[in-house]
Amino acid sequence: MTIMMTETATEAKTRFGQILEKSQHEPVVIEKSGRNYAVVISFQEYERMAAIEDAHWAKMAEESRAEGFIGVDESANLIQSLLHAKT
Repeated sequence: MTIMMTETATEAKTRFGQILEKSQHEPVVIEKSGRNYAVVISFQEYERMAAIEDAHWAKMAEESRAEGFIGVDESANLIQSLLHAKT
């Protein structure tokens, strides 16, 4: 894991503008009560990470479909039929 700049929550409150600037170049860990509590990242980095996650789930969905799992419409129909089934 990459070593990141770390600030306490108190320091982060005092130096918030500087933390935001630093986060444009690298993640900044915020500690609270001696534990890692949050990470401040740039919006660009957030978008990059979100795109990676979206691509991962899209690939998983495609693999599932290729393996014969039912699709979105079939899933919705099955759920509806189960919800409206008489017991």
